[in-house]
This record gives sequence, C-alpha cells and structure tokens, in this order.
Amino acid sequence: MALTPVEPGMVATIVTHLEMLDRPKPAPIPAAPLRLVRWKTPDPHAYRILFRRVGEPWLWFSRLVMPDAALRAIIHHPDVEVYAVTDPRGAEVGLLELDFRLAPDCELSFFGLAPGLTGKGFGQWLMAQAKSLAWRKGVDRFWVHTCTLDSPAALAFYIKAGFVPFAREVETFADPRLAGVLPRDAAPHAPLLDR
Repeated sequence: MALTPVEPGMVATIVTHLEMLDRPKPAPIPAAPLRLVRWKTPDPHAYRILFRRVGEPWLWFSRLVMPDAALRAIIHHPDVEVYAVTDPRGAEVGLLELDFRLAPDCELSFFGLAPGLTGKGFGQWLMAQAKSLAWRKGVDRFWVHTCTLDSPAALAFYIKAGFVPFAREVETFADPRLAGVLPRDAAPHAPLLDR
C-alpha cells in the first residue's frame, strides 16, 4: 500500500460520487415540523450565512470564498433551485440546492441540516423533498457527491436513499481554517496541520 503525503496547510478527502438512474416509486413524505422555502434569487450574504450554518462542521467553504458575481451566476440561474429549511419559528436550519443546468442530470449540489437537527430523522424528510423536486419530466439521473469530511453517516444515508456509488477521487485543498474563512475549531474531525 502506498501513502501519499499531504503537505501542512492542506486537507485531503476521499470523494465518492453516487447516482440514482431510476425514478423512485411515489412514497409519502415523512412528517416533520420543518418547512421547505424556495429562495428564487437569494441574497449572497443571506445564502452564505445559511451555507456556513449548515456546512461549517464539515469544512464547506467553496461558496464562502466565491466572488459575489460568481455566486449570483449560480444561485440566480434559472436552472438552479435553492431552498431553505425552516423550523416552526421560521429560523433557517437547513439547505437544499438542486442543479438542473446539465440536463438531463439533476445534481444534489448541497444538502444538509444545522448541527442539532441531524440524527433525528429530519434528513429522511429532506431527502424525500429532494427526490420529489429533482425527479421531474426530462430528468434521467439524480446524482450527488459526498466526502470523508462530511458526517460519517452521509455515505450510508445516500446509499439507503437509493443512490449507487459510481466513482471515487481524492481531493486536496488549502485548509480554509488557515485563511480565516472558517474558524480554527471548525471540523475537529479533520486535524488542523499548520506546521
């Protein structure tokens, strides 16, 4: 077995790509005290607040460092749908983003709930919502990728939801905690190596 060194200041993760090629049979959406609210043209600042709330524990940073114009080009595109998950008080506690730009594919670009809501069955509710919205006329494939920086339950969750792994890659990138994009204590499961 060969090991590949990762330089200090860098993070490495194994990315698994998964796909669903058959439309799932209709099923009731599980009950939850949450709502899905479509953001048609999200303000980049508000979007980044929610993105950070959901993704900081997993080192999500791509949309945090993107210039506003580039972010708007994605989240305001007519073939990209952004949804906030809200709790009974109206607080935004989750993110669902579907990308139809490469039809007939639909990518599950971002999917997650804020800390404190995971492990309570709400992910099944959100996935049922995602499948219901993704599988529309003209869609032949629904796909997603996850990595070893995500929740340890993520890969099994996607497989249980009906996605099948089809590719794996290793990704390395500069640690966003060192640049101050995320706090140094974010994602404690990924050790910060800055020496």
